[in-house]
Amino acid sequence: MTRVAAIDCGTNSIRLLVADVKDGVLTDVAREMRVVRLGQGVDATGSFAPEAIERTRVALEEYVGIIREAGASAIRMVATSATRDASNRDEFFAMTRELLDPIVAGSVAEVITGDEEARLSFAGAVGELSAAGAPFVVVDLGGGSTELVLGDSKGVKAAFSANIGCVRLTERFLHSDPPTAEEVSAARAYAREKLEEAFEEVPIGDASSWVGVAGTMTTIAAIATGLTEYDAEKVHLSRVSFEDLFAVCDRLVGMTRAERAALGPMHPGRVDVIGGGSIVCSVLAEEFERRGAVSTLIVSEHDILDGIALSVR
Repeated sequence: MTRVAAIDCGTNSIRLLVADVKDGVLTDVAREMRVVRLGQGVDATGSFAPEAIERTRVALEEYVGIIREAGASAIRMVATSATRDASNRDEFFAMTRELLDPIVAGSVAEVITGDEEARLSFAGAVGELSAAGAPFVVVDLGGGSTELVLGDSKGVKAAFSANIGCVRLTERFLHSDPPTAEEVSAARAYAREKLEEAFEEVPIGDASSWVGVAGTMTTIAAIATGLTEYDAEKVHLSRVSFEDLFAVCDRLVGMTRAERAALGPMHPGRVDVIGGGSIVCSVLAEEFERRGAVSTLIVSEHDILDGIALSVR
């Protein structure tokens, strides 16, 4: 048995999993999430804001303490969409090296491709699902990108990373509170344009199950199932009909930030971007419905973070 630490640094959040790995099975020791909005403004400026790097540094420093206390012998930290796009990412790498190298020599964040991000998400998401539900399409709806992966127990058949996510869409289009009809229409058109590339590469019509991961999906599931506060155990592997999904997404897009913040399951760090995420989610559901593939979204709490932990050597 090996104790490993996995860190996923995305556009909106940074997450930690410390787990024991034995025979390809993870046993959680610690799971943490902090919303740091590393990708703040990257879509517009092409670089990380100093305050975003500092927020990430503070969270990572806290994670280092948890990793030390848990006694993990190996670390893998991956960075995704925002870091792929940032011109000053060397500043980010230097910060991660300074914090991680003293724990395990040579440790530093690595930027992964959209294809690897998709494959790691798939590995983490389908581990507990019955093979009877295959083929699966796993959708990882993040802050800066959205990954679609088709596969089964034998592995990944097709994957694509679309350059669209809840932070990117919100910063680009949804400026009013609540968003205007014109803003929502423009955001939907842009989301569909970006996702069309994914639909061309990933034959979602071949899927028997749609599995959604990451914060937009889990929040929508929590609201759709009527939770008054967020409960990961109840959200994990919950099923949301398309009727309920469309209703929740439309409701979230039309709300003010204050109204979203008042929802019990809503994390404060998602209040301003969940509308953008809901637009992406509803466009995805429309395409699944159009192709007659599936009529239910399965939401998993296990995702790329679990895939990273399983990949640690």
